[in-house]
Amino acid sequence: MTVTHLRWGILGTGRIARQFAAGLGHARQGRLVAVASRGVLGEAVAEFAGARVHVGYEALLGDAEVDAVYVATPHNSHAEWAIRAAGAGKHLLVEKPIGLNAGEARAIIEAARKHDVFLMEAFMNRVHPLTAALVRLVGEGAIGAPRLIRSAFGYNKPFDAGSRTYDPALGGGGILDVGCYPVGMARLIAGAAVGRAFADPVEVSGVGHIGASGVDEWAAATLTFAGGLIAQVATGVAVAMDNTVRIDGTRGHIHVASPWWCSGREGGRGVIAVQADGVMTEHVVETADWLYAIEADACARHVAERQVPEMTWEDTLGNMRTLDAWRAAIGLVYPAERMGRVS
Repeated sequence: MTVTHLRWGILGTGRIARQFAAGLGHARQGRLVAVASRGVLGEAVAEFAGARVHVGYEALLGDAEVDAVYVATPHNSHAEWAIRAAGAGKHLLVEKPIGLNAGEARAIIEAARKHDVFLMEAFMNRVHPLTAALVRLVGEGAIGAPRLIRSAFGYNKPFDAGSRTYDPALGGGGILDVGCYPVGMARLIAGAAVGRAFADPVEVSGVGHIGASGVDEWAAATLTFAGGLIAQVATGVAVAMDNTVRIDGTRGHIHVASPWWCSGREGGRGVIAVQADGVMTEHVVETADWLYAIEADACARHVAERQVPEMTWEDTLGNMRTLDAWRAAIGLVYPAERMGRVS
């Protein structure tokens, strides 16, 4: 394995871009050198301390000192800028969802393959040691054979017509924004149960509330896997959820109270509670490493292989296909898809 120290540029200056920048300051194998904004950055420049500020995304892609680009633009522009960055020879970390649909995901992957650059969809929890411990426990049969997975990720954001969250043109709504996490977790656990990196559902059914905003404000889905394993997943942008994962098996159950933030954004203590055969045990994962630093370092460790084993391109495609099926079940089509954009 070749370990590379990556010089990062960030496309976008929103909340997630700022969180990644903060984490990158604690990475072992990377540092922030540039950030690009659509306009004047203003006071937010302090949160990207030490980075060159480019006005306009194209300028960052032309920056010879940038090795890798974190695409943190709104959902609807991930594909455009990821493909452009690949064409500029930049390694890629693309904020989830990688695109609006599986078609856009395929186009990004093909661009990465064509230009021979690294690509990862930015599910930071997938490369965290807490998730690795969970996969190991399931694979070792800690609760016997898993039968039912219940997973949720949702939050209540007051309606704002100008917000990305409620704008269908920007790919708003719960399913793409955070519903991708419980879907990915269900597929991960279903795979671990049979000794594979992931498994895709054989059937997806879903319900959801599409509000006056035109996006899914809350939704739920049932994923059925080969062998009868069932996952119930839920999401929302207008409902506060418990944001946990529970796996019920033939000998007991596993509960993860913080599966998405793991041991915390700034490092800390994560717990996996296992009750099997009437005995409760806690598996504790402690780390001083920041969540987004772990993600950035995973990219650096695997840049030569072009993919991280915990979140491969095929895994990304499977997740996007499942999200497409969930949206299809509730009749949610984005304006760009109606206009014939890749689907």
